[in-house]
Amino acid sequence: MRVLAVPQSSSRLDVPEANADTFSFRRLLVALDASDYADRALTSAIHLAGFHDGEVTGIHAYAAKLHDNRFRQMEGGLPERYRKEEEMEHQREVHDDLITRGLGIISDSYHEVAEKVCDEQDVPYHRLSPEGKNYRRIVEAASSGDFDLLALGALGLGVVPGSRIGTVCERVVRRSPIDVLVVRDPARSLRDGPLVVGLDGSPRSFAALKVALDLGRRLEVPVHAVAAYDPYYHYVAFNKLSGTLSEEASKQFRFKDQEELHEEIIDEGIAKIYQSHLDVARTLAEEEGADLTYKLLDGKPYDVIRRYVEDVGASLLLLGKTGIHADPDLDIGGNSENLLRSAPCHMWFVQNTYTPPLEAVAQETITWTEEAEEKMLKVPEAARGMVRTVILRMAQESGHTVVTSSLIDEATARFCPDRGGVMAEEEETVTWSKEAKELLEKVGDPSLNTSIRLRAEKRARREKSSSVLPEYVSSMLEEGAAPAAVWSASALARLAQVPEIVRNPLRHRVEALAHENKASEITPELVEAGVEESREAMERAMRFGGHKTTHEDTDDGAGEGD
Repeated sequence: MRVLAVPQSSSRLDVPEANADTFSFRRLLVALDASDYADRALTSAIHLAGFHDGEVTGIHAYAAKLHDNRFRQMEGGLPERYRKEEEMEHQREVHDDLITRGLGIISDSYHEVAEKVCDEQDVPYHRLSPEGKNYRRIVEAASSGDFDLLALGALGLGVVPGSRIGTVCERVVRRSPIDVLVVRDPARSLRDGPLVVGLDGSPRSFAALKVALDLGRRLEVPVHAVAAYDPYYHYVAFNKLSGTLSEEASKQFRFKDQEELHEEIIDEGIAKIYQSHLDVARTLAEEEGADLTYKLLDGKPYDVIRRYVEDVGASLLLLGKTGIHADPDLDIGGNSENLLRSAPCHMWFVQNTYTPPLEAVAQETITWTEEAEEKMLKVPEAARGMVRTVILRMAQESGHTVVTSSLIDEATARFCPDRGGVMAEEEETVTWSKEAKELLEKVGDPSLNTSIRLRAEKRARREKSSSVLPEYVSSMLEEGAAPAAVWSASALARLAQVPEIVRNPLRHRVEALAHENKASEITPELVEAGVEESREAMERAMRFGGHKTTHEDTDDGAGEGD
């Protein structure tokens, strides 16, 4: 699966990867051991494969060498009657036969049962029977790049009363690089209750939401989204701290002010952050035409999520394997780890990532001060959406949830540095002469009009003219009869990567460049040149604010979101 992320802001227009509408789970790996848990994992995998026209591979590892070594170690502890040389050799022969053929026969029998079930559902089945430690071989298969999802039982044949999670399952979940479905209750199918998603704002949690919405539609079961935060931690921490600080230290720490800050601002702010995750989830669900029940929970996250799952009778809980605060080396998040051990339902640990569209996130999470909104009004209206998008991306990148005037100034400084020490207000602008405008207005074709306008303005800049003169337009009109350049497939692919809202303006700009360069074919290099010109137009829009600008500055937003 593609990893998605909001592109980092830079002085160049980077191309973001496109978010997938759904995640496909066509290649499913199932761990087999003839237990009820493994049987349910197989059944669930077959259903998922049916949704995506997929295939199932069963895996059962047998540790022949481990058993052989263990038997040799046990020889000295055998009863006296086995220690006679003839009997000892016989026992070794029997055990060797078990190791060389018996374990293989057992593994084959697991596969035969699984293959029969898959054949009944017209799902292709494949076998894997590696030798070695079970968890290690399962992880190796999951890491091969051949599978999208691993399904396995939380427990196996060694289950005893009170067991919650087996060692093989826990080791595999920690190490698997792909999504893992853990079967907790052999008696329940995925259709037996609502699906619950835990959201914390991380790309993996939003990927879990996308998976849940798709599964909910296919299984025809409700989907719930929950976000949990702990407003009590700081209260407990501050009260414990108050007993350890001296009076002097308390004054220096400004204990009362700190406590008030956390109770009145930070706790309330955390609640708003997690509520915003649910609001974004609601927007995404509405866009897919799906119903979504959502709830903000307060308390220790894993504990309140577990209780919520129990209360609604969920059949499946979906979580990002790691969360919003994960560092690169973390194998599993704390809440996910605790829920792996305690949740009463099946669990889906998501490794894929999904980043909601910037607009959806910004609408729910980012606000603007009055001063910032007033400053934005100085930006030409046609370029305002483009500039606003740039600033929102920068706010999201830096973690700000409120856009201030200073953030706008910072964005302007980053994207529009002064060139050669010349301030923006001193930069010479290009206007249109009355005669040139009249000539342009006579062009009926909107696409040709745009092309001529852009090329005429560029010529004025090259000749350092303060206005577009009639002869610039006339010469373009004379050239207009030339055949239009043909778009190459790779150039069209590059054009398709920019947001739809700015695609047409960029197309006009690139076609104007092709005409100017007398190119018969539009290549990706020409598209990149058009993107660069669009970026410069955005810079001018941000520099000049309410100052007089050219048509190029105010009528072209081809850099937005690219």
